[in-house]
Amino acid sequence: MRQLTFLFFIGIIISLSSCRSDFESVASTGNLGFSKDTVYLDTVFTNIGSSTYTLKVYNHSKNDIKIPSIRLAKGLSSKYRMTVDGMQGNQGKSFDNVTILAKDSMYIFIETTANIADANPTDFLYTDQIQFDSGANLQNVELVTLIQDAVFLYPKRFGDGTTETLPIGDEEIYGFFLDANDPVNGNELIFTNQKPYVIYGYAAVPSGKTVTFDAGARVHFHADSGLILASNSTINVNGSLSTTEKLENEVIFEGDRLEPDFADVSGQWGFIWLTDGSTNHKINHLTLKNAAIGLLIDNNDGTNVTIKNTQIYNTTNYGILARTAKINGENLVISNAGLGSLACTYGGDYKFTHCTFNNNWPSSSQVAVLVNNYFNGAIPEVKNLTAATFNNCIIYGSYSNELNLIKKAGATFEYQFNNCLIKFDNASNTYTNDPLYQFTTDPAHYNAILLSNTLVKNDPKFFNISLNKLNIDDTSSAFAKGNSDYLIPLDIIGNTRTLPPDLGAYQNMPFPK
Repeated sequence: MRQLTFLFFIGIIISLSSCRSDFESVASTGNLGFSKDTVYLDTVFTNIGSSTYTLKVYNHSKNDIKIPSIRLAKGLSSKYRMTVDGMQGNQGKSFDNVTILAKDSMYIFIETTANIADANPTDFLYTDQIQFDSGANLQNVELVTLIQDAVFLYPKRFGDGTTETLPIGDEEIYGFFLDANDPVNGNELIFTNQKPYVIYGYAAVPSGKTVTFDAGARVHFHADSGLILASNSTINVNGSLSTTEKLENEVIFEGDRLEPDFADVSGQWGFIWLTDGSTNHKINHLTLKNAAIGLLIDNNDGTNVTIKNTQIYNTTNYGILARTAKINGENLVISNAGLGSLACTYGGDYKFTHCTFNNNWPSSSQVAVLVNNYFNGAIPEVKNLTAATFNNCIIYGSYSNELNLIKKAGATFEYQFNNCLIKFDNASNTYTNDPLYQFTTDPAHYNAILLSNTLVKNDPKFFNISLNKLNIDDTSSAFAKGNSDYLIPLDIIGNTRTLPPDLGAYQNMPFPK
């Protein structure tokens, strides 16, 4: 009986198999489906590879289909390259006899590396097609990429195969000195708004020289790249107010990946380092984003680092890390940093007016503002904190306490907060007897402080934190809580402040619908 049952099932399987006639694929009939009819590969710089983009190809029929050819219309000369269903094909340009099973799909992955000379000279678009089959069965998917020309700055390569390096202490790093008389680029110490700049490695400003960034300049840093100001050198960022959302007059420092997916990715490049002894720095209307550290400011020569109308976003470590520095900040916004938005460390002299320091980094170790007077090296050292003054500022974020003051004996520790909204929660009474945090009973250090905690919901009500839009409207707790003695007449985007002024870098305005 068991043998008869077994033979019965074998017979069913054989009969079902004999009913199916499509074990062999049929030729394509031009009825493939596609996830999109045009693949836009976003903007890339000339000769810099794009991200990988995806096209999905569908076989909606009940038959396995064999596509005789999948190829780029420009053939082997195309600047695009493909991987089809995991296969490389002929140099990523053409593929023969590709099968798609019935009611199934496959992926095509597309990349490009193109030169500005390859693009259409009128619109700078580089285009091609993916062609499926031919003749009456031909189907096309368009490929489009905007190629942007740029000035490329990078270390020289020598005849022996080595590359230019920079001496940093006892080490050498991949980098180079900017040259006022470069035979190709001309004066590399003046960054204009004519073309964007792409920097590979660390570009250094020689001692005694000044690097200037004109209004509208765009500087893109490759991975592990940045800008270093040597002793006795100066940076002038001369951005100005813009009238459109394109920030046409803002100076922008960011990474060199232009695709939207990289718009807010932190840690894409290194830092701007104002080294010990660099001098007389002036920064106005700068947007700096997606670095490891935004501004690393070491002990300067006693002149102020003046930072006005500037935004620093999405840094993996600090927005500003200052060490025994001297900074005057006005209309400064720093948001989202892995360790601290603003860190005034190892003493120094600091004054911030109408600034917004926010941190919504997804970690309990982050803080909006850190102030201390020591360096915790192999041999701990202390330095005088002669001033850390915050006027009409917002110090806020997602953590329970966004202000961290750490005082070590042996050096002065002078701090003052006037008319500030501060996120600080003492629900556990941990700080009840801590002399550094007596917000309501210590007028020598705190005046007119708005605390935000579990008991008092003083919320600045930023417009959109995830997009780093820290504007406020008249429902904000920061509305009209400032002191006119510290008034900066215009806010970060040029709006006239009313009296009494709002806290932070933005004058209140109705949010856009």
